[in-house]
Amino acid sequence: MTTVRETEQFQRKWPISSTFKLMNLRGYSPLWTTSKSAFVKSSAHPYGGLPDIFFCHASHMTPENNKKTDIEADFLQLARVALSGRPQDVQVILRRAAKRYHAFVPQFADALTALLHELPSHASPLRQQAEVPLPVDIDSRLHLMRVEAEPFLEHEPVFAPGLATSLQQIVEERRNPQALVRAGLDPMRAALFVGPPGVGKTMAARWLARELKRPLLILDLAAVMSSLLGRTGSNLRHVLEYAKTIDCILLLDELDAIAKRRDDHGEIGELKRLVTVLIQQIDDWPSSGVLLAATNHPDLLDPAIWRRFELHIEFPLPDQDAIQSFIEGRLGPYFPATKAWSGLLALAFAGRSFSDIERDLSTARRGAALGDAPLEEHLAGLLTNKSLPKTRRIHLAAAIVNQGLLSQRKARELTGIARDTIRVRAARKRVPTRTKKRDSS
Repeated sequence: MTTVRETEQFQRKWPISSTFKLMNLRGYSPLWTTSKSAFVKSSAHPYGGLPDIFFCHASHMTPENNKKTDIEADFLQLARVALSGRPQDVQVILRRAAKRYHAFVPQFADALTALLHELPSHASPLRQQAEVPLPVDIDSRLHLMRVEAEPFLEHEPVFAPGLATSLQQIVEERRNPQALVRAGLDPMRAALFVGPPGVGKTMAARWLARELKRPLLILDLAAVMSSLLGRTGSNLRHVLEYAKTIDCILLLDELDAIAKRRDDHGEIGELKRLVTVLIQQIDDWPSSGVLLAATNHPDLLDPAIWRRFELHIEFPLPDQDAIQSFIEGRLGPYFPATKAWSGLLALAFAGRSFSDIERDLSTARRGAALGDAPLEEHLAGLLTNKSLPKTRRIHLAAAIVNQGLLSQRKARELTGIARDTIRVRAARKRVPTRTKKRDSS
């Protein structure tokens, strides 16, 4: 153990207040206050000195690195980066130090991790515009991103079980970073959403932003893409550099438009250079932020882009149960008979995306609101999908009649199934199955 005399000698040579004053030059005074409190309050170091890891003590040196510790190099690098005004790089260095020294000084590492979790500015980008305005395209003066300071969901999303688990993992990693640091890990930085259009990729990004209480920044491809050589890459760089300075979630929607395979001979050199810019920016993305990307065409992405995303999340088309839950969530507040119709509509909507289903439900509700027919008739019109197999249409027609929603004649008009067939199938479903009693004799 370090003696009191050794502590006093070290503090005279490397006064801790002077070291942390280097960080205070750029506004990092909370770091000195929190860290000083952690040292002073530590029962293992009652004299307020630095922990044993800060000394070149033989008991803490391994045969491989039997030399001075890296503490001097770490603090010199930290001071150099802090004085250069790069707060995201300061966080990277401090996070690395917390992991490196956790085995020797867990109290210091935990205090540093807690500070990193709280220190980044949670201010909305809208409030920061007076100091750091949103990046814009030089020519069009259009904003290069859309900002949702407080993401709002009109209804709760319906996620498949595996998908919900992956999204919840991202939330838990951000809410409990100390557990990861103790294991020598960082929270997930970048995730790629893959799936067909309309299955909830953008909504999942909003859900994550809402759960983590962070603003959502969405790349605006229409503003970023420029006809001038090199301007698109510059715009993309400005967007990511801006997002690095904010405690936010950045969504790169339609990623395949800016990250296509570089071996595609049909693409021009500008788009290939754009991929290189994106790779460099993702590599430099701080672990304090969350970078999300979404694509409908994963086969078009450059392989190097794939490797930059730590988590790949598949968004499948919804199954019948998910569709039924979605319909009940959308119609329930406005339609008392939602339960009776949701199962039938789920059967008719099988194989379709959430956005397609929501569009058809909204169309039916608008028609009913205008008063030309009750909502039941508009919903019944959604069942007239002639592309459905005949066996499924027979099942639909029988279910409509058995549940008393429509008459046999109306069911025939909607599904194209003969009334005799509907009558026979409906009667068969109404008759309970009887089991023959065996003669006990």
